[in-house]
Amino acid sequence: MNAFGALLRLRLRRDAVQLTIWTLGMLLLAYGSAAGVTENFGTLEERTSLLSLAVANPVILLFRGLPSGTDEGSFIVFLVLPFLAMTAALMASFLAVRHTRAEEESGRAEQVAATTAGRWMPVAATLVHGILSSALLGAAAALAFLLSGLTPAGSLLTGTSIAIVGVVFLSVGLLSAQLFFSARAANSLTVAVLVGTFIVGGVGNAVGTADDSLTRMTSSGLAWVSPFVWAENVRPFADDDVRPLLLALGASAVLVTVSLALQAARDVGSGVFAARPARAEATALLSGPAGLVWRLSAGSLVAWAVGAAVIGLLSTSLASVVQEVASDNPAVQAILQQLAAEGSMDQGLIVTFFVMVGVLAACFGVQTVQRARQEETHGTAEATLGTPVDRAAWLGAFLVVALVGIAIIVAAAVAAATVALAVSGGDSSLAADALLVGAGQGIAAMVFTVITAIVFTLAPRLTIGLGWALVLVAACLALFGTIFGLDDDIVALSPFAAVPVPDGSGIDGNGVGWLVIVAVAGAAASLTLMRRRELAPGG
Repeated sequence: MNAFGALLRLRLRRDAVQLTIWTLGMLLLAYGSAAGVTENFGTLEERTSLLSLAVANPVILLFRGLPSGTDEGSFIVFLVLPFLAMTAALMASFLAVRHTRAEEESGRAEQVAATTAGRWMPVAATLVHGILSSALLGAAAALAFLLSGLTPAGSLLTGTSIAIVGVVFLSVGLLSAQLFFSARAANSLTVAVLVGTFIVGGVGNAVGTADDSLTRMTSSGLAWVSPFVWAENVRPFADDDVRPLLLALGASAVLVTVSLALQAARDVGSGVFAARPARAEATALLSGPAGLVWRLSAGSLVAWAVGAAVIGLLSTSLASVVQEVASDNPAVQAILQQLAAEGSMDQGLIVTFFVMVGVLAACFGVQTVQRARQEETHGTAEATLGTPVDRAAWLGAFLVVALVGIAIIVAAAVAAATVALAVSGGDSSLAADALLVGAGQGIAAMVFTVITAIVFTLAPRLTIGLGWALVLVAACLALFGTIFGLDDDIVALSPFAAVPVPDGSGIDGNGVGWLVIVAVAGAAASLTLMRRRELAPGG
């Protein structure tokens, strides 16, 4: 018990800053969402109008929750629950991999296993730590809704649902850590499962059955493979049905049991799936640091680019659907017009979808810089810097690969949008709009990349947690700020919302000039700072 307590305290201390950031982010997002909805959709007519549109339009249901009625609480849950649950899922899955597979990669797990803690105590401590952390995020969401004046029962049930989704993905992370030999591969699998189940849940809700009032839907059978839909079908503030949470707990128990069985069967440091054999001789690509970084990042780049291409395809192929449905709904017209400034609704849809492209590109850029931190903690950076490569050139290689990767991701989305227009016979001028907005989102993604690089040089231990947190907060501001009635100056703090957009008569540059300045100055600052700091190989 002493070993377990010591390991649990160690995890809590190591994650104190990251967990504080995640918790405050959850609290602010939940409270801001509730306050914004109350202010902008305070009447029954306004809520009914938007719900009717959502039920009739599958595009909206892809990015929102499950309609459960016009009550203010259930309406708020419809708008934000999936994204609050995703926040908890990301936190928990990264936590699981960080304290299991990453510990094995660094060699610390073997040292701990040689003590009285053995092989089981670290996994048990990670499981309890993840459950407590998920519960903390759920409590933050519940507190935010309570402070917003919503009923205690619905608020607590919403927080519980968010926490249990976090536990499900904590279990996914623990299983991924058993399957793969590297933390990078394990994290990639958990993110793929998260994004995949989120999309499947959205599609399953979209093809569900609506009631006669067009304010409530029943999920289709397809949706029930998604933990997000399990949380949505609790329907807080409406039905308060806890049975779907039992399904989530059962799935978590199965995943944890399988993880423990694999933990007992495999060797420390290995994974169920062995590493692919390497070449006997290195290729010319690996003759420099940039080639090495490119080799390490190629797999994740393909995944991010495919996701961006799908979003680009939807941004123009679904334009006619939105135009047809929204043409009879002034409330939704107003929302899309706000998002697109003075442009058309087709342009507004492109702007909205390409925010998500920018988020994916930013994720790749941030992930690439974070890989530098992983190389540092694993000790492989020291071997590289033992050659004639200096520290600035080493970090510069990560920045260059991030920039090229961001350009490829944006190009994939723009190309897919253009192809969709050509196939559907849509307005060809929208391809130019997609290129304009995509280029702006690429600049925004680079801003997050250089900020993460600066954090890496000044506070290495915060690189991973703070990098992801900044992207998440900025994405929420860009996607939800206008709908929730936040002041334009606040929304503009998000680089994703400060990109050039078509405004009907020309181009609204927004704050793209500042984004370019920050990106260039940030890159220069990070390289200068890197020259002056020593390696920090700690965890």
